Amino acid sequence: MQRQPLVIGNWKMNGSRQLVQQLATTLRDASEMLGVVKVAVCPPAILLPAWQQEVFYDQVHLGAQDVNEHAAGAHTGEHSLDLLVEAGADYVLVGHSERRQHYGDTEQRIQAKVDAILGHTEQKLTAVVCVGEHEQDREAGHTMQVVQGQLEHALANVSAAQLMQVVIAYEPVWAIGTGKTASPAQAQEVHAFIRQWLQQRYDAAAASVPLLYGGSVKAENAETLFAEADIDGGLIGGASLEPQGFLAICRAAQAGRS
Repeated sequence: MQRQPLVIGNWKMNGSRQLVQQLATTLRDASEMLGVVKVAVCPPAILLPAWQQEVFYDQVHLGAQDVNEHAAGAHTGEHSLDLLVEAGADYVLVGHSERRQHYGDTEQRIQAKVDAILGHTEQKLTAVVCVGEHEQDREAGHTMQVVQGQLEHALANVSAAQLMQVVIAYEPVWAIGTGKTASPAQAQEVHAFIRQWLQQRYDAAAASVPLLYGGSVKAENAETLFAEADIDGGLIGGASLEPQGFLAICRAAQAGRS
């Protein structure tokens, strides 16, 4: 099955209104590419309204870097799904390794967030579920075991029908922000394993799930990564803060499926 390429920029705790305008203009000038490659940007939540204003008439999707699993309440500093939707988001990252490592996102909490996203009734949202192993896991030969465990927890309550609202992003922790990148063959091996696991669990519905690679993806290595059969695009960190570099990655995704 030919899946539409998808590239998501994760700005983390970076960016500005000026960068919003610059990247929005760069993407708008490449509007012909946006018909082939689906592009989403996940800025800090405070910049979502600026993005919504800039790309309201364009084919650029917006995403949030995280969400609270509760619908409302006394959760200082957190954002509910309703607030994120009002600000223009239709993608939500869940389970990023930085959230797991530094902010207490347990497997149980990640599962609750996925359930909340897919259960949102006012608007259909896409959950971008991040999985990946630490360097010691890979060295011990436990990569697939770790990834499978993360998938089993995150998707425990997800039906085949809901799978249409799920993206899986494989981000080896040892390659995030380190300059190290999994080789295309290493990344494809894990992506193929994820696809097989999804097929065993969900049968035909698994074929439509986009599988993204993240981990020091740059314009220089994107095309070789995206040429692999089960790599449908990327979750891009630092390189998404440079408009021309991010555009080059999006064009690499286009070339990988041409």
